[in-house]
Amino acid sequence: MQDANRSTVNEFFLLGFSNLHSFQRLLFCVVLVAYTICVLGNFTIILLVRTESSLHTPMYFFISIFTVLEILFASVTIPKLLAILIQTKKTISFFGCFVQMYTFNALGETECFLLVLMVFDRYLAINNPLRYSAIMNSQFCHRIATLPWFLGFITSFIPSIFTFLLDFCGPNEVDHFFCDLAPLQNLACSDPFISNMTTSLAAVLATVLPFFTIMSFYIHIIYTVLKIKSAEGKMKAFSTCSSHLIVASLFYGSAIVVYVRPKGSHYDKFLALMYTVIIPVLNPFIYTFRNREVKDALRKTIKQFIKVLR
Repeated sequence: MQDANRSTVNEFFLLGFSNLHSFQRLLFCVVLVAYTICVLGNFTIILLVRTESSLHTPMYFFISIFTVLEILFASVTIPKLLAILIQTKKTISFFGCFVQMYTFNALGETECFLLVLMVFDRYLAINNPLRYSAIMNSQFCHRIATLPWFLGFITSFIPSIFTFLLDFCGPNEVDHFFCDLAPLQNLACSDPFISNMTTSLAAVLATVLPFFTIMSFYIHIIYTVLKIKSAEGKMKAFSTCSSHLIVASLFYGSAIVVYVRPKGSHYDKFLALMYTVIIPVLNPFIYTFRNREVKDALRKTIKQFIKVLR
């Protein structure tokens, strides 16, 4: 009986921003420009970190992983958003919808755990500067860099499976621009209580706990920085952490609002624009292009490129 009910829905209709009518073309242009900047900006960072020896440090190693993750994270949803903004057919297949949902949440939770790892790196650099190089050696960095990916894909698997096992017999209109947990749970014909609870639990594990972990690290960092006597030393220490704090606050703030209470609302898709479009565009500029080391590496690369052209 369960299979019969599930087979009645073969695809989902993504409503997206269809209520905006004439503004959809404008939104398409804005999102397209944002996505292009996101991919080019993050790809530039990856090339700089790989080619410039001065950036071969643990901090920029983790930032390069973060930029790869940002490109993947944005690419799961934005191309489909662009498609439904200009096409009359706004559908996605049943299995394609759940693949998108799982991949999106897995990458998002991976980003949450990676942000903790990045602040842990800054914590060691500031609180244990003498032992930092010995602890954060290349082998150790590569090993712990796999941990956020493992945790992210495992944590998102459980709510995704419980949502997939729900009965979907209609309606099939998803009030969002991509397939996500709460909008799909709201369409289920069977009781989504268990899937809602597993979603909330995953949100606590992947967003709330990492957020408070980051805050506790920053309390220790601030305490250590305040003990530095020179104003220049304080500014240098704070500058290495301020970018991460801005990114973490934006990402965790919007994610906690949406996923800790998985009831879903009409405004969730507007919040989703924050962490799927706006934040991935801002991150390259917040994290690296404002840093002196990256600016110097970028100037050096441009000069070398100009010499090659000549």
